Amino acid sequence: MAWPVSEAVWGTGLAGAREAFACVAQSISRFEKVDMVATAGNAPEAQRLCGPQVRVLELEHDDCWMRDSGPTFVIDTATGERVALDWDFNAWGHKYPDFLLDQQLPRRLSELLGYRSVAPGMVLEGGSIHTNGRGTLITTSECLLNPNRNPALGQEQIEAILKEYLGVQTVIWLPWGLEGDETDGHVDNICCFVDESTVLMPWTDDQDDLNYSRLAQNRELLLAHGLEVICLPQPPRTLHNGAALTLSYVNFVFVNGGIVMPLFGGALEALDQKAMQTLREFFPQREVVGVKSLPIIAGGGNIHCITQQLPQKALPLSQQAPPSAQQLPQKGDAVCAPSR
Repeated sequence: MAWPVSEAVWGTGLAGAREAFACVAQSISRFEKVDMVATAGNAPEAQRLCGPQVRVLELEHDDCWMRDSGPTFVIDTATGERVALDWDFNAWGHKYPDFLLDQQLPRRLSELLGYRSVAPGMVLEGGSIHTNGRGTLITTSECLLNPNRNPALGQEQIEAILKEYLGVQTVIWLPWGLEGDETDGHVDNICCFVDESTVLMPWTDDQDDLNYSRLAQNRELLLAHGLEVICLPQPPRTLHNGAALTLSYVNFVFVNGGIVMPLFGGALEALDQKAMQTLREFFPQREVVGVKSLPIIAGGGNIHCITQQLPQKALPLSQQAPPSAQQLPQKGDAVCAPSR
């Protein structure tokens, strides 16, 4: 994770965002180790709010969206080592002016942690991809084919890079993200794998909802690819300072033995409980915990957006047993936990 620092993004909400980030970090630390990147000037406050169970790493950065500006960690199956993918970062299509430090974050963080880094040479944010750990990746055309990311690359070229560096064989292109998402439709708001062939997605029966048509098209395409689709409720249009918030219960993070999910409270409290109960029923072996995340979503993202997991180290390929059809992908050293 990374500590919020941008006053241009957070304004008067910066203090509340920092408290919410600390709550997420504390929640995750109940399940696994957590590292929090903080600038030198903010490191003492980050340590105080997060507590001793969270390790604070001093590293300069522009803001806090580790999923997008940080590295994507993969496993080199020949050696079993973790490798940090250093994607190009351009602040979601140049939506913010200051992102030089975040551009450098994957390389500098991998050096600090002692991992080899590899640069695929393509603009990509981690929130724009989800994989099932068995060769299939889901993304959105709205984001990865947006000319503000990689204008010189077509769909086939982007697929080739994803397959080469992420070890996937199939790329599913959903047409849409959520309406008004300033990330141009990141997939982590509208779909995620829960096992090899099952996905979770938001859903609303309200045909007047601006997301209804988008979700219906996405659902139709997922079913056409032979995936089982399970739905979480899509929160109704909710305003903050006159602007619509991009709310999604799918923007949760898997942790070892648990799930840390967003809660929105207020008028959405009953819907929060419905979404939490759905996840508990589908994941009886995991503890599902919720964090009140409106102070985070006010900055444009949510719990999945501010965390990045490290996969469990693997054995060399020659020593690995063949994967079982029932074996789920490993959810490795991640980053978050709950307020009840």
